[in-house]
Amino acid sequence: MTKTRRRLRDVDQVKADLLSPRHLQQFKETKAAEDLPGFGRHYCVECAKWFETETSLTTHTKGKPHKRRLKQLREGPYTHKEADAAVGLWTDNGKERTKNQEVEMST
Repeated sequence: MTKTRRRLRDVDQVKADLLSPRHLQQFKETKAAEDLPGFGRHYCVECAKWFETETSLTTHTKGKPHKRRLKQLREGPYTHKEADAAVGLWTDNGKERTKNQEVEMST
């Protein structure tokens, strides 16, 4: 069983929000303002969290979880190649040859 209540947006989704204001606006439009804390006025883009008051938002931005998230965003999301290498799926074709090199064959 997964806990979807506390599920936040992934790093690649937040990165897209930071790069494209339209992407962020589309996400915000999917949420009803009356269902959000503080009627959706106080939002931390980096952490993808809504806050009740401006004070709680500023307290959050000074905190450790927010700073950790900023560090994750600076590093960027993992690529498929990095994920495959972490699992042990990679292609090692040995040393690369240039076009002029010929392969020696023993007879």
